[in-house]
Amino acid sequence: MPNSISAILALLGTFFDDLVGVVVESTYNRYWLVDGLQEAVYKVHLANTTAIPKYAGIKHSGDEADARHLAHLLRLGILPTGTILTREQRAIRDLARKRMQLVRNRTMHVLAVENIFARQFGARLTGNHS
Repeated sequence: MPNSISAILALLGTFFDDLVGVVVESTYNRYWLVDGLQEAVYKVHLANTTAIPKYAGIKHSGDEADARHLAHLLRLGILPTGTILTREQRAIRDLARKRMQLVRNRTMHVLAVENIFARQFGARLTGNHS
């Protein structure tokens, strides 16, 4: 399927009355798909891929086999899912994640400079050094 909500909705529309839900893997680029499916009144389940054990009996791997496995877990009622946040909540979470990443990077660089200073001068770098 192309990454087109209209194409996906056209395909799913023929099965609308029979679908228990639609499973979307939790990937970084899923927002447009989840939003489009929810706006079209589909029951969307966000698969927590890290919590899904690989089924040892699957002989073939790939998107189609993965989709069948996720559908099977959904039918059995044992699909590990994640929370689907609203657009507003996602924006706040994404900003918080980016801030956390920037703070970690800053800390990494500060520690690197402090370690170089300690190796070169045998002393700790403090706020009094200029």
